[in-house]
Amino acid sequence: GHLQTNKAKDVAAFADEFQALDSLRVAEALDRRLQAAGRSIDVYVQVNTSDEDSKYGLDPSDVRDLLTQLPNYSALRVRGLMTLALFSDDVDRVRPCFQLLRSLRDQIREETPDLIGDGGLSMGMSGDYELAIEEGSTCVRVGQAIFGARATPDSMYWPG
Repeated sequence: GHLQTNKAKDVAAFADEFQALDSLRVAEALDRRLQAAGRSIDVYVQVNTSDEDSKYGLDPSDVRDLLTQLPNYSALRVRGLMTLALFSDDVDRVRPCFQLLRSLRDQIREETPDLIGDGGLSMGMSGDYELAIEEGSTCVRVGQAIFGARATPDSMYWPG
């Protein structure tokens, strides 16, 4: 989920990968903590492809700007992009979220391949991973499918 900068020390101490990088402020906080610990981690830049106010992530039009700044943070290795699709059972509403991320990755990869690392696409969760894979996901997050339903209802995370 979204990382508050005061929690960067926890990510820097324990994580090998962070999939919710959504600002330079977070990048700076993570990089500073990681360098102090003599570590580095893989990161995915989070993009809000559903245009929902309740979701974190960069507007797709801002992704390139962030990516061009990330080489200044040597403890962060960009692996690709991540999104949380619209929380819906309607495939026709969910699919465009994944298509937009893939299109954005492809455009950046074509114009400036060094910015996008491996070009991974972290998209898809327990309820929509099959669709995400159809649309090019290289990493899915299927915690509920493995560990069972959350104690907190989904509506807490995805209101409306």
